[in-house]
Amino acid sequence: MTDTNNGAPGYPFDAQTLLAGVEAMNACGSRTTGSRGHNDFVAHIKRQLKEMGVPYKSDLKYFDRWEATRSALVIHSAMGDIPVHVSSPFPYSGETPPEGVTAEAVPIIGKHVNFFPAKDKIAVVRLKDFKSVYSGVAFNQKAALPEDLRVQKFYKGPVATAFVKFPFLQLAHTMGVKACVCIWEDMSDAMVEGQYLNFVLDYQGIPALWVNETEGRKVLEACRRKDHLTLTLEAEKEAGAKGESVCAVIEGENDGESVIINTHTDGVNCVEENGPIALLAMMHYFLAHKPARTLVFVFVCGHFRLPKFKAPGAISDQATSLWLHSHKEMWDGKKGHRKAVAGLTVEHLGCMEWKDYYGEYRCTDPIDVEVVYTGNGKMDEIYLKSLEGRTKVRTVTLRGHNFLHFGEGQSLFNAGIPEIALVTSPDYLCVESDTDEMEKFDPDLMYQQTVSFVKMAEIIGETPAAELGRADKYTFGVGKV
Repeated sequence: MTDTNNGAPGYPFDAQTLLAGVEAMNACGSRTTGSRGHNDFVAHIKRQLKEMGVPYKSDLKYFDRWEATRSALVIHSAMGDIPVHVSSPFPYSGETPPEGVTAEAVPIIGKHVNFFPAKDKIAVVRLKDFKSVYSGVAFNQKAALPEDLRVQKFYKGPVATAFVKFPFLQLAHTMGVKACVCIWEDMSDAMVEGQYLNFVLDYQGIPALWVNETEGRKVLEACRRKDHLTLTLEAEKEAGAKGESVCAVIEGENDGESVIINTHTDGVNCVEENGPIALLAMMHYFLAHKPARTLVFVFVCGHFRLPKFKAPGAISDQATSLWLHSHKEMWDGKKGHRKAVAGLTVEHLGCMEWKDYYGEYRCTDPIDVEVVYTGNGKMDEIYLKSLEGRTKVRTVTLRGHNFLHFGEGQSLFNAGIPEIALVTSPDYLCVESDTDEMEKFDPDLMYQQTVSFVKMAEIIGETPAAELGRADKYTFGVGKV
């Protein structure tokens, strides 16, 4: 945390203000969707809006919530019981009775689709680091600063691995498997600890646990000996849990045109969902500096429970799609409705880069690469303009590609709203830990990024709607990286 900026003239926030906001967020506890910590954080946001004198509206959605409360794994061998360290439970997988389930451990060979050998047993699957598929399948790079910066050619790490190579747990359940052990491989034990993955799947109906590669060797050896395991995963299940999205508006000189500024409120550490802290800081600024266009600030719920928080019929989309579906009066430009001429999506600020480096998980750069989607050429130009004066910049801009557009900006892009969406994706993005990953967070970087978003909103306000245009379409094939 270096050269902390104490604020610049005209900005009613500084790095310390943002740090205090992140610490207040952390104090709520883990903020998985609909949990007590999440609801407390949303209540905190509403109190901040009330103190600013800004009216807000809430959207409530009720869903069935699942939360792991206790997990354990034990090998029963001829030498005695051998405890196995659990890296993390598999979210919304399933649950066992308090005594767990005990059965023989059986390795699943090859693709995770043939679970028949593990019927009435515990399946053991291995997930190697996702590092063999060219990044151009998912990304199409436009610009960069520094200019020679590139998206890594082979996107890897636990997030990519869990999203692409996850075991088909529902299929295992259908085939009569009692439980599943998932082994991270080719990733350091420190990197995979506490990963809340995969969070985009619906309830699976079968208990599953993650273990690191070191502990995984014990489990694989147990498979070779045909040992039995006892897998325990207890969970709290809440029918009709509340999820709440909040919207607040700052009226502009042109009330007929709007700019959507969105983020999400649910997540598990200090960077995953710190976007609301930046949005609140931006609102303080624009209350003192009336914007040219009306600004619609949207704090959406459901990013960590996407199967239940999407617009009806949405497939490749994010939780903001549900808010857009419910509030067309804010953006679609039809009779009596505001017309959204642009959008800004603010997520994952202040990220330092931590990577596996020759087997050691450590800080490899004080700034992680800022992954930014820009909805068209004009938005790309505006984003790069907003970076002027920054002392901390490592950024690449992308176009939505092969129907992939990570983060909550995708909903705006899919609706044709040209957006600028920050969605930096460090390997610790989904980690639950006692430190909330604060050792990997730089408040001064978050400050500079927040100032850039203020500048983006101001430049958009000065730009005629015709110049802002519409969002581009997805590109297809192999993208530029």
